[in-house]
Amino acid sequence: MFDMSYKEMGAVASRHLALASLFFLPLEKRIALERRLRGREEYRKLQEADWVLMSWGKSGRTWFRVMLSRFYQLRFNLPTDHMLEFDNFNRLNHAAPKVLFSHNNYMRDYLRNWDNLEHFRGKQVVLLVRDPRDVAVSQFFQWRYRMLPRKKLLNDYPPHGAEIDVFDFVSNEKCGIPRIVDYFNGWAAAMPMLGDDLLLIRYEDMRSDPGAVMRRVFDFTGTPGSADEVTAAVEYAAYDNMKKREAEKQGMRASGQRVKPGDENNPDSFKVRRGKVGGYRDYFTDEQLLAVDAMVEQHLDPVFGYKRA
Repeated sequence: MFDMSYKEMGAVASRHLALASLFFLPLEKRIALERRLRGREEYRKLQEADWVLMSWGKSGRTWFRVMLSRFYQLRFNLPTDHMLEFDNFNRLNHAAPKVLFSHNNYMRDYLRNWDNLEHFRGKQVVLLVRDPRDVAVSQFFQWRYRMLPRKKLLNDYPPHGAEIDVFDFVSNEKCGIPRIVDYFNGWAAAMPMLGDDLLLIRYEDMRSDPGAVMRRVFDFTGTPGSADEVTAAVEYAAYDNMKKREAEKQGMRASGQRVKPGDENNPDSFKVRRGKVGGYRDYFTDEQLLAVDAMVEQHLDPVFGYKRA
């Protein structure tokens, strides 16, 4: 089964050809061009998508996607070797929806629209959030042990090999808690505009009762399933099962490759690392914790439930 359609493969090839032909441009301009080209392709998908899963990186999207993929495989009688990749399930069974997984960073560059989320008007959006403090710590380990140098450059993360500790990383306005909080607040501001087309779900609630959260998603997106289908999807994607499959390089493929650790001897390099709610507290001194908590308490919109009452 091809994960990408011919249209998508053509877009990727065109992007690589365009960038190769402009090798003489300054690096900064080539990076900006690549972001816009990626955004153009993602915007095309947005127009075709039946619904959108929106999240910041390291918010539990892979876990969610494994559960969603298993559910659709059972619901629509599909092969079980690949994860959902936008329209690959739909090309096998047109009853299966096309789902766009996005962080909305490239589309904003393409549309030159950094101030609002109007391009999502009229689309069903499931917004997956996680405590920005846990997200930022998880992103630090992603950056340090898994992220490719090119990806760091493309997304304005600290350069490859930089000596930065976890506190400096999560405090960084370009990649840490301040940027995540700003992203969340943008979605909070868009909630009145999106209305009933937006479903907010939280990673912490998925950890507590994944079946209940997934049933909300399936009902919202118009594909309600049986209790057995939901249970099977949740059990397949259980933390211990995913951790074991990653270590053994088994499970569904994603974008042609199985989810695997950056270094099999380093637990912090695994895609499925800890998943602990509130685990960020294990990485800071008492003084640093006060500063980290203040970034959320003083600036994050309370609608997400991460501020003390």
